[in-house]
Amino acid sequence: MLMYSSITKKVLMALAGLFLVTFLCVHLGINLMLLKNDGGRAFSEAATFMGTNPVIKIAEIVLFAGFLLHIVFGLVVSFQNRSARPVAYARSNSSDTSFFSKYMFHTGIIVFIFLALHFCDFYFIKIGLVAPPPGIAVHDFYSRTLLLFSTPLYSLFYIVSFIFLGIHLNHAIQSAFQTLGWNHSKYTDTVKLIGSVYSVFIAAGFSIVPIYVLFFLNNNSGSPFFSVC
Repeated sequence: MLMYSSITKKVLMALAGLFLVTFLCVHLGINLMLLKNDGGRAFSEAATFMGTNPVIKIAEIVLFAGFLLHIVFGLVVSFQNRSARPVAYARSNSSDTSFFSKYMFHTGIIVFIFLALHFCDFYFIKIGLVAPPPGIAVHDFYSRTLLLFSTPLYSLFYIVSFIFLGIHLNHAIQSAFQTLGWNHSKYTDTVKLIGSVYSVFIAAGFSIVPIYVLFFLNNNSGSPFFSVC
């Protein structure tokens, strides 16, 4: 893996990233079902389908491979870029590097930490690596979600994490198009606009759920922060 050229690593990272961008839409669609006033029926049915359908189970493997590829190649490319320029420029050129590009590595690390904790709270429970909290069944994702989002600290962390993900996506989408050679002067501005709108949509969409649970469902049962990890 480390023997691949820098261009190859960037292309693989871009392809994996675009795949994950698509997955975010699916995940958000399921999460927004929590806003339906049906006692969690639609959300639970969608979660059950995602957990039992054999095609989805295969897709989970592809998804994890996408995560690993994007994270590993992202780290490798970042460290290679840093080692190629061990001494920082005396004066940075703000016109060459955007704010979002400058902090891609940092926002990526924050998103990775969130993903690790998020897997502890949900996916690792489903596959039996982590025990569910007392009184909640292994596959009862609805109750688990309400329990976590009724904790203000957890909800705040969740929202902040998706804000950082939005910042990461803002540059990542246009960067992926550029890496794959899909950029052109005629539609570069359009790609940038789509990337910005999409990043705001994802960050806002995922943030709506904990806000709704915390302030409108008013579930005050509470739970320790990251109690299952």
